Amino acid sequence: MAEAKAFVFIFVSVAVFGMVASDPDLLQDLCVADKAAEIKVNGFPCKHEANVTQADFFFSGLANPRIVDNSMGSVVTKANVKKIPGLNTLGVSLARIDFEPGGLNPPHTHPRATEIVFVLEGELYTGFITTSNKLISKTIKKGDVFVFPKGLVHFQKNNANMPASVIAGFDSQSPGTQSIAATLFTSEPAVPVHVLAKTFQVDTREVDKIKIKLAPKYS
Repeated sequence: MAEAKAFVFIFVSVAVFGMVASDPDLLQDLCVADKAAEIKVNGFPCKHEANVTQADFFFSGLANPRIVDNSMGSVVTKANVKKIPGLNTLGVSLARIDFEPGGLNPPHTHPRATEIVFVLEGELYTGFITTSNKLISKTIKKGDVFVFPKGLVHFQKNNANMPASVIAGFDSQSPGTQSIAATLFTSEPAVPVHVLAKTFQVDTREVDKIKIKLAPKYS
């Protein structure tokens, strides 16, 4: 009986350890996203390896600054799995953010990723807010690096009189972005006006004004 109990204990221990010590890395060389597949998983299904080409791992869209043509004065160029199918399952992506003088990348979050930015040109006032409501901020210049922890609200503002740009890295193939103002004021269906008015302690007419300002060319 004692031997049977010992066997059960060893079996359970090995099984639990096996689950905890399961494969930490990929079990395949690559899983290029099949974006045309009708079946959706947590990520994209893999394209047949015979159909994989070098184009699945290449993107040149971050090389040059883009023209900024919106009210915020900044534009984001993403290099995620939707642009680079070869990123599927690899857990990384990039973006380029270009700012005109005075431009703002407004407060937003990335629910699936920590972000690290490297300043290519210019100078930016940047920061994030912790869950204890503490602002951690710094002015960063060309060559500087700054980190935004996963899921926390953060922003970048160009206070200089010349353009600025950064390269941002993420530990997710698809970080997701929720811009606070756009999420609250331009959602479909809309968040009820009385909810927003009470949240921000303003009159409902002010909420309507904000909706009108944000709706046209927010992104």
